[in-house]
Amino acid sequence: MALKTRFTELVGIEYPIVQGGMMWVGRAELAAAVSNAGGLGILTALTQPSPDALREEIARCRKMTDKPFGVNLTILPSVNPPPYAEYRKAIIDSGVTIVETAGHNPREHVEDFKAHGIKVIHKCTAVRHALSAERMGVDAISIDGFECAGHPGEDDIPGLVLIPAAADKVKIPMIASGGFGDGRGLVAALALGADGINMGTRFCATVEAPIHDKVKQLLVANDERGTNVIFKSLKNTARVCKNSVSDQVVEILRRPDAKFDDVAHLVKGAQGRVALETGDIDAGLIWAGQVQGLIHDIPTVAELMQRIVDDATRIICQRLQGLVA
Repeated sequence: MALKTRFTELVGIEYPIVQGGMMWVGRAELAAAVSNAGGLGILTALTQPSPDALREEIARCRKMTDKPFGVNLTILPSVNPPPYAEYRKAIIDSGVTIVETAGHNPREHVEDFKAHGIKVIHKCTAVRHALSAERMGVDAISIDGFECAGHPGEDDIPGLVLIPAAADKVKIPMIASGGFGDGRGLVAALALGADGINMGTRFCATVEAPIHDKVKQLLVANDERGTNVIFKSLKNTARVCKNSVSDQVVEILRRPDAKFDDVAHLVKGAQGRVALETGDIDAGLIWAGQVQGLIHDIPTVAELMQRIVDDATRIICQRLQGLVA
């Protein structure tokens, strides 16, 4: 049974479930598995070391699935930024039809993608940002609650409030992110006004996720308290998995005079990649959300997706319907 929403109609998928565009994780193996299972898989552009490598990864994904998939392009302020325009061109030249943008000042990218007929989903952490993106012409919004892994913004608004607050004002399709990992969450998101869900951490704990099994086992072992919120004093709040590295970052940044330079050696992205790929849990930051408390196994993507859809369908058709006198 398909679950039809405005978002599934927009991007041509069977189920309103999207895989987050995660650095070092959003590779062809995972994206293709999600798309083949009826959702929307997402490749992470900047995981690839060059625009040409991204072209190759897109081609590799196409060999694994004939279903729709997208590419995430995250624009972050940097002293030495990657060649965003070249990555954008690689996406356009490869015939990708769906892009997820995130980060700061995406206008030039959004306008170019739209000019080439590409559907754009923009990731936001606040209603005001969602409305700005809607005015910019994006096709859909991904709204991130405070529970999510990564950067949840500076407002600390959890999904239970943020999703309906956004749904009250945003007119285009919207998917909800942060804390989603099962059928209950999908039904809740739909009830709050979203048109689907985005899952990152939950998809990390699947057979196809291209990360070390020790990391997957850590996500299963942790509960909802297994995260640290870092960088808040630097106005760049981030939620990561609790380990010795993130504990050190928290401790250092408690000092009133602490600066980013004091923790830079601990938070390098390359060290996080080492943790994901070698299973050395304390090698660097591991990005994960509070949904760890709802992760109890490591299924295949297809098994997870079917379980979510079956549970959601049962909740909608049996439990909720039975409550109506």
